[in-house]
Amino acid sequence: MTIKKLFACFLVISFLSVQLRAQSPTHPIRVIVIGAHPDDCDLGAGGTAILFSQMGHAVKFLSVTNGDAGHQSEGGGALAKRRAAEAKEAGRRFGVVYDILDNHDGELEPTLAVRLQIIRKIREWHADIVIAPRPNDYHPDHRYTGVLVQDAAYMVGVPNVVPDVAPLKKNPVFLHMYDRFKKPNPFTPDIAVDITSVFDKKINALDAHVSQFYEWLPWIGGYADQVPTGINERREWLAKQYERRWQPGARTTLEKYYGKQKAAAAKYVEAFEICEYGTQPDEAAIKMLFPMLGQ
Repeated sequence: MTIKKLFACFLVISFLSVQLRAQSPTHPIRVIVIGAHPDDCDLGAGGTAILFSQMGHAVKFLSVTNGDAGHQSEGGGALAKRRAAEAKEAGRRFGVVYDILDNHDGELEPTLAVRLQIIRKIREWHADIVIAPRPNDYHPDHRYTGVLVQDAAYMVGVPNVVPDVAPLKKNPVFLHMYDRFKKPNPFTPDIAVDITSVFDKKINALDAHVSQFYEWLPWIGGYADQVPTGINERREWLAKQYERRWQPGARTTLEKYYGKQKAAAAKYVEAFEICEYGTQPDEAAIKMLFPMLGQ
């Protein structure tokens, strides 16, 4: 057998091993979603996380700050504990592991120390997919979380960085969650997931973040008087507040993976943009890493 044929066989075997790993229930796809605050992952990728979890794959939500500034009348350690308890309950409802780093809300900076924290978490999770914000956003914590994750993208495979945790043998696929900001460049929906079947479950999980969705965000947004008092009424109101409007181009992307008929029937979607710094998946790899596409 020639060297060329041996190399071709090696590529086929490597491709199949990745495919089997993605599809085998004994080797679940491992996803880590990283947000700035306890509730950011939930909003940007909550429905997709539920679908992964339902299919037997492993999802972790990681908040880079403890959320200790996000309230109009509470703060500090007491608020951090409250938000941790809310995140734990939300994680139970989502079917994910929920971790929170002990960095102050509103004071996040893209420092080496925090970058090393993120590298450690990605490695410990043995992530195949990393989802995080883009580094352009109204909130500095969101922006710097995007920068920190991008700065970690290459370093997760460098053995001499965080040497006490084994480096990843393959760089994960890094993705950005949707945002509406257009400068310096608008969000591009490279992957779109139909979350219609689990939208109610997503809302049920968001409902666990009482301090945020029923108190802080309505207060800072000037619509606190619109929040209902009844439990069922609150969830119905929350669903209307956070139903994802269609992002530009998302319908076309959904059609690419689901076909026109299924895409037309979809009511709710979560879209993701491929970051240039991680492994660059082709369409076949995307379908293996997101096995819910087309279903």
